[in-house]
Amino acid sequence: MKRLVALGISVVLSAEIAALSLHDNQLVLWLAGAAALFALVNVRQVLGRDFAAAPPEAVNALEESLRGWLSRTQTLIHRSESTRTDWDRHLRPMLARRFAIATGQKQAKDRAAFDATGRTLFGAELWAWVNPNNVAQSGGREPGPGRATLQEILERLEQV
Repeated sequence: MKRLVALGISVVLSAEIAALSLHDNQLVLWLAGAAALFALVNVRQVLGRDFAAAPPEAVNALEESLRGWLSRTQTLIHRSESTRTDWDRHLRPMLARRFAIATGQKQAKDRAAFDATGRTLFGAELWAWVNPNNVAQSGGREPGPGRATLQEILERLEQV
């Protein structure tokens, strides 16, 4: 940009000096106008290029975060309404991890305490879907517990 301004000033001054060396005063005015027009057109092109090359507006971080949350939630709902194999592969480990974090119980330390805490919090029926040791070895094509069960488990985890 600085080079372009310097070029424009030097072109205008050169045109003025060349016009002053001529004896026709009317020609001086035309040469100065042409040199100024040349400088202004070049400045306009450079400024127009800067605006066109500007990066697109940054995506709103909050909007992106909300979009990611919505996608993850839809995936959870889809998997909860799928087969028991999908539940065992995707939802059970996630729910067991959240249970361990929320209660502070570690399965590796004391399995009996881990199991007792799970039964107390969820009840025997829901704990069967959270317990990481209750993965089906066969019969994976049977339907999973569904969205209502997932909702009940998540509500109980929120209460902790």
